[in-house]
Amino acid sequence: MQGHLQKMPVHMDEGEVVHYHLPLDDQQISLNPLLGKKVSLEYLGDIHCLQCGRVTRKSYAQGYCYPCMKKLARCDSCIIKPELCHYAEGTCREPEWGKSQCFIPHVVYLANSSGLKVGITRAHHTLNRWIDQGAFQALPLLTVVDRLTSGQVEVLLKKQLNDRTDWRKMLRGEPPKVDLLAQRQRLQQEYGELPGTWGTVDKVTTVRYPVLAYPDKVRSHNLEKEPLLEGTLLGIKGQYLIFDQAVINIRKYTGYRVKFTADL
Repeated sequence: MQGHLQKMPVHMDEGEVVHYHLPLDDQQISLNPLLGKKVSLEYLGDIHCLQCGRVTRKSYAQGYCYPCMKKLARCDSCIIKPELCHYAEGTCREPEWGKSQCFIPHVVYLANSSGLKVGITRAHHTLNRWIDQGAFQALPLLTVVDRLTSGQVEVLLKKQLNDRTDWRKMLRGEPPKVDLLAQRQRLQQEYGELPGTWGTVDKVTTVRYPVLAYPDKVRSHNLEKEPLLEGTLLGIKGQYLIFDQAVINIRKYTGYRVKFTADL
């Protein structure tokens, strides 16, 4: 089966287990049934821009050619650092896109992926965001009116909380549990005047990933240096496939044309 890679879509069942599919153009391969089986992923040598479809020698901002990366608002620096939003200055690359994506409720959250961290996401996208980051536990902290405000709150909280996931540590197994409810209560007592509505949900979301075994040593596979990756699929976590010999970040290779095979 051949096609261009994109970020893996997910859903979580009633048992809190995540189910993954591998998208190849208009095809989607269910990956959970392939755990424990031999699979291969082969890069066929060409990359197509996720936006315009043109061939590009290099992928920018996870799936775009250079011209699209320079003109699309979703590739601007304020997406990574929302506190740098410049919409009010009249310099947003795509004002209509900005209105639809940034001027909507956002959630500042606590998560435990490789340890306690703070993060932000669109309010309707929380579960997918937590799964993409490989979070074992997660809890909404604060709901705010827009992306800029969420970024400003995150900057404030980063003075005492980490905002990054150690992907190698995340892929070595589940981290020790953190009392996220107690952490939220502590932060609310310390930062009670933050702009937004504090979370009231008392249930921490727990995510269970389809993993047979975690690697003792995490080695990342580079498809451009080694076009063929093959081995036993041991698990899926975040946007990573875990093989018996290496791991690979599927989202990193958005737009890469590959051939996928599996022993059924």
